[in-house]
Amino acid sequence: MKFIEYPDRDLMMIDLADRISSELKNTLLTQDRATLCVPGGTTPGPAFDSLSASVLDWSRVTVLLNDERWVPEDHPRSNTRLLRERLLVGQAAAANYQPLHADTETPEDSLEMLGAQIRDVLPITVLLLGMGVDMHTASLFPGADKLDQALSDDAPALMALRADAAGEPRMTLTAPVLKGALSTHILITGPEKRAALERARTLSPREAPVKTVLGDATVHWAE
Repeated sequence: MKFIEYPDRDLMMIDLADRISSELKNTLLTQDRATLCVPGGTTPGPAFDSLSASVLDWSRVTVLLNDERWVPEDHPRSNTRLLRERLLVGQAAAANYQPLHADTETPEDSLEMLGAQIRDVLPITVLLLGMGVDMHTASLFPGADKLDQALSDDAPALMALRADAAGEPRMTLTAPVLKGALSTHILITGPEKRAALERARTLSPREAPVKTVLGDATVHWAE
């Protein structure tokens, strides 16, 4: 794990966006396509603002989420809604978006279809993750109903999980897909999450799911 500490959040967001943009550009020099996988929530919004203005061949980039709440895309808690407002605009409007949500009552009803679509855009070229104070990442929550399966090496690419802390049912990428990313960045802010990250290094993946991706990740932190 590589740890980068920034003097303020604004600088961190700009630097993170620059790094992701550079990695995508370098990939597109030698590959036909690239896949960028990002979290929802409000924390990465400023990085998305900068990244969306990056000049690169976005038409050859597929963007997908780490996870999604099973709510309509126009719902205030939809991660897709954030992406459409903050990342898939400007230059990045040309990117190809691969959703983790479909218009079915439960995530299980769409799991086979969405899972097949996800497999077509793997491996992930650049992965950006967040982390909760409970040390979850994507929707791999401690205590989730199918966490052990989602953490296993033979897990399918996509799973539907439920956890008390998650609120709505979630669709999430699984540990082997996240670990298979060519480049991984983890974005955290504040002393509470930094302490949680240090604690995660001493725990099992079942207790701290973020540990599954810490090995080769670059962690970006600001107060």
